[in-house]
Amino acid sequence: MASNLNPHAEGVLAGFGERSTVPLRPGVQSLEQAAQWYAILLDANVADSDRHAWKAWLAQSPEHQAAWVHIENVSRKFAPLRQHGAQGSAAAVASVKATRSVLAGRRQALSSLGGVVGLGVLAWLGWRHTPLPELVAALRADHHTGVGERRELVLADGSRVWLNTATALQVRFDTGMRRLVLLSGEILIDTAADNLQRPFYVDAPHGRLQALGTRFTVRQIEDRTRLDVFDGVVEIRSHRGVTLRVPAGKAALLDAEGVSVPVDADRMREAWSRGGLPADDLPLGALLEEIGRYRRGHISVAPEVAELKVMGVYPADDPDRALAMLEQSLPIRVRRSLPWWITVEAR
Repeated sequence: MASNLNPHAEGVLAGFGERSTVPLRPGVQSLEQAAQWYAILLDANVADSDRHAWKAWLAQSPEHQAAWVHIENVSRKFAPLRQHGAQGSAAAVASVKATRSVLAGRRQALSSLGGVVGLGVLAWLGWRHTPLPELVAALRADHHTGVGERRELVLADGSRVWLNTATALQVRFDTGMRRLVLLSGEILIDTAADNLQRPFYVDAPHGRLQALGTRFTVRQIEDRTRLDVFDGVVEIRSHRGVTLRVPAGKAALLDAEGVSVPVDADRMREAWSRGGLPADDLPLGALLEEIGRYRRGHISVAPEVAELKVMGVYPADDPDRALAMLEQSLPIRVRRSLPWWITVEAR
């Protein structure tokens, strides 16, 4: 198991990490302790007594071992924050944006990832700065946003598209159709009438969505796609041949198995385009999951507070302020063990 910890801790960590296959889900307290030990061991001047105390803590229980493995796994995703702290993380994110800007103009040259050199460069950039799938999607995209960034586009036909955080999008208009390809993330679309009467499609990994004079959002969530319709009708056609029309006010999920039964649309899926995250009796855990999309790092929430109901509108553009607002209005405490690790627990 690779690590950027003090080299004196490296051997113990590597040996333990390879042996541990504990399927135990660590509690919030153990995760918090693991994060604190991680911060201590990052110090180049860590004392021998601290290293011995860490080993003793690690050996106390399988839960501690599982918590340590979890911290290590999460930490790999945030290497710039781990290496340079809060100030360094901002520089690292800026570096990623600059790198993407340069590489975006060379997508044709990098379109084939079969070359050893090209793959090596992409892998290095991906592991050092941002998850590789996100970087590859950005390189393939015509338009993309970074974590915490939103953008509005006006397409050639007058349609408007908003890109949410960490989104990659291709635009493919020709004489026969208007087509968007969502590679990752989430988009809000407000379609315009077309003089050429071309159909308007959004292609997602599990099927095609056809807009029938609409305002709607499409979000890619791991192995499924979510559609929320706010005006008009959207027709879903899955790769398995399932067809379903979703009217305004309804939402549906599309995956490899087919299409779900429509449910009520979520107004948060539209409100983010205006910078707000509305919560109407929403569980705290669900809101924190949404807030976590707008910042680099990991938010862990204790089970005893995860179901607290939340009301209000929280700023998508300032997730740290959103966390502060929650801390002021709820019986919770927000702890920052590391620049990239936040724990929300009972006060």
